[in-house]
Amino acid sequence: MPLHVPPAPAPALRTVLTALSSPTAVREARTPSLLGAPGPLTPDLPLPVHVLDRVTAEGGTATRLAGWRFLIRSADRAVAAAETMLTPDGWAFSRFFEGPYIASTERALRQAETVPQPCQPRLLSVPGLYMLTLWLHGDVTADAATGRPAATDLLVPLAPAPPGIAAHRAYRVADLLPVLTLRVTPARLLRSTA
Repeated sequence: MPLHVPPAPAPALRTVLTALSSPTAVREARTPSLLGAPGPLTPDLPLPVHVLDRVTAEGGTATRLAGWRFLIRSADRAVAAAETMLTPDGWAFSRFFEGPYIASTERALRQAETVPQPCQPRLLSVPGLYMLTLWLHGDVTADAATGRPAATDLLVPLAPAPPGIAAHRAYRVADLLPVLTLRVTPARLLRSTA
């Protein structure tokens, strides 16, 4: 089933295009793949990045939109990513980066194209576990900037995933949330008693 990739806010895309056209921004990004990339660099596959702030024992979640991530393509492959963030003045370019999440995101998106039901791809960050997942939201008409993972949505952990959680395996939210709850809660309890 084709993915229903939501359009990024136009100002967020403009900030990435401006950064890509700035030799200073690209040179100071410390991303060798951008410096050595042949041909034009283009932003592709905008994905909203949501942060999972809280998981309750009952399976409830609290998420917030943290920004938009664009894969940066050179020729036929992604060589880096660009992130934007929402500021009081609107969308701003945040950073360029490279690393294992670039290839892992591409792989997870290819996997998602084989899912039988239509879905809207998003990224979901779980800071307490240093974990990033591709979130396949079942409501393709939903505003990509809002919402919570539904029990039937799918989460595909990107590599590297935390120990005991398989990367590139699709989990229903209802199945993965209890695992996340057990792992995130003890760390928060230790911090609050110190």
